[in-house]
Amino acid sequence: MQKGFNSDVEFRGSNYHIQSEDWGFENPFLVSRVFLSGAVVKNIKTSYAEVLRPSSFRDSRAIRLALIEQHQWVLDQLVSGQLIV
Repeated sequence: MQKGFNSDVEFRGSNYHIQSEDWGFENPFLVSRVFLSGAVVKNIKTSYAEVLRPSSFRDSRAIRLALIEQHQWVLDQLVSGQLIV
């Protein structure tokens, strides 16, 4: 299981907290949540199968890279106004 990432972003006068985590081999999902005032306003759940080759399911470097990419994608979508929350 990979350590997650946390970021705080101000967008259009609101402060958002973005948290991304790996749920591990037994529950193979990468999950990102967008919080506003402590409440989850958006949940993005991606299965390993969507972003990794089956041979990479236990490759910690590949999982970490996929988690970084998902976290950055959520940040980019939020600050560009494309992430509907």
